[in-house]
Amino acid sequence: MFSDIKASEKWESVEPINKGWSSDEKYFVRTFSDEHLLLRLANIDRFEEKKKEYEIIEKYAALGFPMSSPIEFGVCNNHNSVYMLLRWVDGSDLEVVLPKLSEEEQYKLGREAGSILRKIHSVPLDKEDIPNTTKKEKKLLQLARYEESDLRIPNDETAIRYVKENINQIWKQPPVYMHGDFHPGNLIYTDDSSIGVIDFNRWEVGDPYEEFYKLESFGTEISIPYCVGQIDAYFEDSVPMDFWTANAVYVAQAALFSIKWAEPFGQHDIDGMVSRAKRALADFNDFKCVVPNWYNKREVNKIDLLH
Repeated sequence: MFSDIKASEKWESVEPINKGWSSDEKYFVRTFSDEHLLLRLANIDRFEEKKKEYEIIEKYAALGFPMSSPIEFGVCNNHNSVYMLLRWVDGSDLEVVLPKLSEEEQYKLGREAGSILRKIHSVPLDKEDIPNTTKKEKKLLQLARYEESDLRIPNDETAIRYVKENINQIWKQPPVYMHGDFHPGNLIYTDDSSIGVIDFNRWEVGDPYEEFYKLESFGTEISIPYCVGQIDAYFEDSVPMDFWTANAVYVAQAALFSIKWAEPFGQHDIDGMVSRAKRALADFNDFKCVVPNWYNKREVNKIDLLH
C-alpha cells in the first residue's frame, strides 16, 4: 500500500492511529533515522479536496508556530489512495495535560493558543476561496432538525429563540481561513512546554468568531483558565461585545444540534452532548446572557493568572 511512496524506503515502522472523527486513515511513521512522521490516506476520489487541504497546511506552516507541517503529497496504493506526509508533533495531548497544570500555566497556554489562532486568521484569502454564501441558512436548518426530533431537552426554548432572533449577528466579520476544529483535543503540549497544532482536515473559510464555540463544548470541561486565555490573547485583552453576541449564537445552536448530530453514534454520544448542552444553558443563564458566567468569574482573578 505504501510502496508507491518513495520516502517509504526510509521508514522503519508504520503504526495505525485509531483516534478522532476523521475519515482519513492515519499512521504514525518512524524512520530509520528516528524521525517521527504522520501519514494520512484518503480515497483517490478525494484527490482535489485533499490537495487543497495540503495547500492550506502549507500556508499555515509559513506562520512559524509548531504544527504538523507538510513534507509531501501524492498518490499511492496503485492510484487508489491520495496521501499526505506531515511532520509529527512530539508531545502529549493538551486535553490530557491541562488539568495537571497550575491555573497560571493553563491560562498562559490558552494565551499562546489564542495568539496562534490569530496568526491563522491573518493569512490573506485567495480570491477563489472567498465564499459566496454564509452559514446562516445552514445553521437554522440544523436547528430545525433538532426541533423536529424526539431528542429535545427541557428548557431549550430560550436557546432556540436566541439563535433565531440573533442569527444575523454571525458572519458580520470578514471571512478568514480557519482551522475548523480548534480546541485542546487538537492541540499538543510539546516537549518544550509550548503549543503544537494538528488536524487541519476541517479547515474552512468563514466567520472567525465561529472558531470559538468549541471552547464551550470541549474546553471548559477541561480547563476554564485555558479558555479565558485563548479569548483574551486572540482579542489582545479587549474582547468586543459583538464577539460575545455572535459566540452565544454559535454555542446555543451547536449545543442543541450536536445532540441530533450524535444520534447515529449511539446513546453514549447522545448523552455526552446532552450533558454539554445542559452545561451551556447554565453557563449562559438559558441564553439570557451572552457572556458565559465562567468567563465573568475568571475576570475577577485574572490579575493573579497574569503574574
